Formats: sequence, structure tokens, C-alpha cells
Amino acid sequence: MPRNNPPAQPPASAAVTAEPLRFGAARAEARDVEIAVETPINIVYGNMPYAVMMASPSDLEDFVTGFSLTEGIVRGADEIRGIAVEPKEDGVIVTVELAPGRFREHLARRRNLSGRTSCGLCGVETIEEIPMADAATRASRAVPATAIETALAVLDEHQPLNQLTCAVHAAAWCDASGAILAVREDVGRHNALDKLIGARLRAGADASEGFLLVTSRASFEMVEKAAIFGAGTLVAISAPTSLAIERAKHLGLTLAAVARRDGCIVFTGALAPETETIAR
Repeated sequence: MPRNNPPAQPPASAAVTAEPLRFGAARAEARDVEIAVETPINIVYGNMPYAVMMASPSDLEDFVTGFSLTEGIVRGADEIRGIAVEPKEDGVIVTVELAPGRFREHLARRRNLSGRTSCGLCGVETIEEIPMADAATRASRAVPATAIETALAVLDEHQPLNQLTCAVHAAAWCDASGAILAVREDVGRHNALDKLIGARLRAGADASEGFLLVTSRASFEMVEKAAIFGAGTLVAISAPTSLAIERAKHLGLTLAAVARRDGCIVFTGALAPETETIAR
């Protein structure tokens, strides 16, 4: 079964009755089918609502931690003093307590994000308000193609919610050899990445050793989130957009996409030579 953080968070899947159909075959009896739960997550900083995100109701502490970083609300997990998860009949309220100085800065920001579906930019009123990663040179170690191949070969095994529902995205953090160290799943691709980033931040992990692997396309927002986190390489199952490539080049991020078990396309940056010894 998919993992849910106890004790407060609702289940990430639910059974519904549905009728399977094979074209040209006799009708089958209806049966229970597991579907992914999607619910409104109301993110509140202090006593001020900030955003309503449609998401899978699991790993919500990780989610709001990663979201807070990639939205530019905090610079690190140490600026979050506490997280309270409160399920309601029509959704979940997640209240984040920020460090006093950070909360004052947050109050000065003017955003209108109510009703977002994790598109990453809805509610941003001007181009200047879009959170942007620093274009400073990245110190991350390049990864070899064999590491990507290794991670792709076992990625499906690390997606229990998707195995159950066939309806969610995943984001994985892999070490330099391709071993998958952490995975988070969500109905939204941005949410899955924010959850993973939050999990790594809360664990105090170093983003310079390893790479991100996502089961979605590589959009502008996914590149930005990866760079804000500090990752040096982003690997995506689907193709990138033009702006994603442009931003990855500007940020010095290695972007590999259309990743399959037999290969991928490197759009920006470079992978490590296969003869290079990877420090563990």
C-alpha cells in the first residue's frame, strides 16, 4: 500500500466501483478499483492562508517544506519552526510556523494563489514575481549514463501509489551510482517534486551528490525547482519545453529527458565519462 505519514493525513487512494470493459467482449461485472485521492490542501503561514493546492494527501510535511523553499518563502528548512496538519471534511489545512524574521518578510509579499492546481505560476501577477533560481556555477558532481540507466530500471518498484492507481507522478532522488534514495508521489508533478525536495531538506541531505529523476515532462517550473534545491542534474521521462532548455543552460543544470531504459537525450550540460570513478 502507498505510504502515508501517520497519524493525521488521509489515505492517498480509495476504492470505487467501476465496470471493466473489453471492446468486442461480453460485459464484465463491476468491481472495486483503487483510484488516486486528490484533495484541496490549504497552506497557511501563521494565520494567513497562502495557497490552495490540489494534491495527494500524503507526505504533507515534506510537501509544504519543499513548496516553501521553491516558492521563495524560506531559504532552508531551519526557517520552518513547525508544521501542523489538520484534515477537514472538504480538504486538509496545513499550517506552517515560520521563524519570526522570515514571517515578517513573508507578510511583505503580495501574492494571490487561491485555487492553484500546482501549475507553478498561476496567481503570479507580474513576470518579475516568478521565483528564479540563482545562476551561480553549480558545484554538483556530474553523473554517468549508467547511473541513469540503473535508476530507470527500478523506478517502477518505488512507486506503490502509481502501481495501485496508474494515476500519479513520482520524483526520485538518486545517488551518483543510480541507487534511488528517496521517492515521493503525487497527482501533480510539481507537488511530487516539492515533496521530494522537502523530504531531502528535512533529512539534511546534500543536493550536490546525485540527481533528480521525474516521471513527467521537464517544464520551466521543474527546472527552476531543481535548481533552487541545488541539484546539478535533472532527468525527465518526457521531453522538455523550450523555456526549460533555455533556463537549464542559463543555470548550468544538466538536463536529460525522453529517458527510457535504453537511453535518453541530453539537452544541456554533460554526463560524466563512464570511466570516471564516482566518489561514494
